[in-house]
Parts: sequence; C-alpha cells; structure tokens
Amino acid sequence: MFNVYLTFAENKALAAEFMQGHKDWIKQGVEEGVFLMVGSIKPSDDNPKAGGFIMAFNLSYDALVEKVNQDPFVIHKVVQAEIYEVTPNQLDDRLAFLMPAQN
Repeated sequence: MFNVYLTFAENKALAAEFMQGHKDWIKQGVEEGVFLMVGSIKPSDDNPKAGGFIMAFNLSYDALVEKVNQDPFVIHKVVQAEIYEVTPNQLDDRLAFLMPAQN
C-alpha cells in the first residue's frame, strides 16, 4: 500500500489549465482499482502549500512511480509527488484486504 502526497510546486498557477487532465488521470486510477482514496490536503500554518493525497494499492512501487509521472500536474510541475510505502500492522476489519499476505 502506498500514500502519495501531491504538494503544490513552482507552477501552481497553472493548475486550472491542467485540472481536467488531472481529474481524468485520477478517475482512471480509481476505475483501475489502484487509487482507493483521493482527496485534498487542507492548507495549514505548517503546510501553506497543501495539495492532494492518494492512497494507492494493488501495484508495485515502480508501477506507481510510472503512473504518478503520467499525471499532468506532475508533468507540468503544478505539484511535486512524494510516495511512501506503508506496511499495515493493524487494521479495522473493514480494511482487512489491505493486510499483506502472510507467508
């Protein structure tokens, strides 16, 4: 499982120009079953740039990097992406499908 943080970058002002392509990219990820959750990060005093968040699942790190690099916001430096791999240790039963298989 991966958490992807999309923080606004040097070309934030171009967001409107590439928004439809970004939304289409998100929709495709959701339809493929790769993006489990997508949302906006609320700005704060500690993080005035804010941006977006994606919980990704069911693909490798390399495949996710490739997918993230196809986002028009990433291509045009509207956002900078950071990807963190997370290995769940405890989960609510409703999220049990996220638990890695035990060998």
